[in-house]
Amino acid sequence: MAQRETFVLVLLLLAAELMFPKIKAMSVGSRKRSKEWSGGDGEGSFCLSWRLAVEANNVVAWPTVPPQCSRYVETYMINGQYDRDLELIVEEILAYVNQTFLVGDAMDAWILDVDDTCISNIYYYKAKKYGCDPYDPSAFRTWAMKGGCPAIPSVLRLFNILLDKGFKVFLVTGRDEETLGQVTMNNLHNQGFIGYESLILRNASYKGKSAMKYKSDVRKQLEDKGYRIWGNVGDQWSDIRGDYLGNRTFKLPNPMYFVP
Repeated sequence: MAQRETFVLVLLLLAAELMFPKIKAMSVGSRKRSKEWSGGDGEGSFCLSWRLAVEANNVVAWPTVPPQCSRYVETYMINGQYDRDLELIVEEILAYVNQTFLVGDAMDAWILDVDDTCISNIYYYKAKKYGCDPYDPSAFRTWAMKGGCPAIPSVLRLFNILLDKGFKVFLVTGRDEETLGQVTMNNLHNQGFIGYESLILRNASYKGKSAMKYKSDVRKQLEDKGYRIWGNVGDQWSDIRGDYLGNRTFKLPNPMYFVP
């Protein structure tokens, strides 16, 4: 009996020795994939926590993405998770939209931000290490003047559904009216944003004022005209904070920059 147990033990040891290189290789591969997912810098846990804090508005007025999170933000933005997050939020918005009953007097309004809500600046921020470089107003204006921002598909779908439902959709952006008005209008049109009620851009009277102040005033002007704001969507907290917010606000993810 002892000989049989010894023989079985030897076989088990031999099998373990043969399997160890494969197990080790699988473990190394798993660690490698985990490292790649975290941005290749071993800071995945910190970067995930940082992004969560940013989206919850617990970290405010941050000037740039932490340098160690560049690869993490890149992976988030281009490897599918950003798109899945957008789709989930849009589905939540549509669930709310389907519960609304419009008055039918053409005064039911919806507000959408423009940059990184309707159209994406991902190609611009790719050259800026996905937000690790400081904001450069001149460089961004040069980029915007090209009029090449692609539509964000899930928001374009939302936009068309809102129009079909009967909402008057207002696109409100912090872009400068004088220098970027026409090119922004053309960019939106070329990307399928057709049929909105108005594109509202920042004019000279708001120079030096915060985005929250500017957008609050725009919403007040709409309400003063009799519009009922049912929903307000933006990628920045300054898009959906302040006064005259309407019935519901929805925050889209954006870990690349912060607009006060």
